[in-house]
Amino acid sequence: MPSRGFSRDSWTVCATVDNVFVKGIQEKERNSVKRFQTLWLTGLVLLAACGYNTIQTLDEQVNAAASQIKVQLQRRADLVPNLVETVKGYAKQEQTVFIAVAEARAKLAGAVQSGDLQQMAQANAALTAPLGRLLAIAESYPQLKSNENFRALQDQLEGTENRIAVARQDYNDAVNRYNAYIRRVPQVLTAKLLGKGPRPYFELQTPGADTVPRVNFSR
Repeated sequence: MPSRGFSRDSWTVCATVDNVFVKGIQEKERNSVKRFQTLWLTGLVLLAACGYNTIQTLDEQVNAAASQIKVQLQRRADLVPNLVETVKGYAKQEQTVFIAVAEARAKLAGAVQSGDLQQMAQANAALTAPLGRLLAIAESYPQLKSNENFRALQDQLEGTENRIAVARQDYNDAVNRYNAYIRRVPQVLTAKLLGKGPRPYFELQTPGADTVPRVNFSR
């Protein structure tokens, strides 16, 4: 029932105004949703046009190449203990060399676990010198030089070094493509929006760090 002081016509007018007001709010909300959807779709199109998908693809290629470096460095670290044990069978007195190799090998394994490319490069280079001294021991032990297990391990180590060199090159190529792409306009804007910056190269820390020392068995 209408309250005292209000006519039936007044209540009708109020109800009509209220209904119009509610419908106006609903229409505004619908328009806002439509505008939001339009802006969202436009944003997706602009991101795609500005290289979003390509940035993601190139970034994943860098990650995959980095994983291959880790695999090969871990393989190198895994070969060292067997090589040390083989040499120990003929030259137990070379404790200084064994300790240096073990320490360098442990640092390489730790660096691989950390996933830090700079640490891996440094640790990989640091292992080269003591490993070279270990292999050079065979020069003084003819029986060690002719040991089949020693020869096989050295061949495996050399093969791993070659794979490390290939993995390093593949990684640096992937980084070069990625870094060059995100420096271009308009991709540079998309990269900043995604929080994507340049990726580091895998650099050798010392000359010859990608070459395994090898004993000449022909003498």
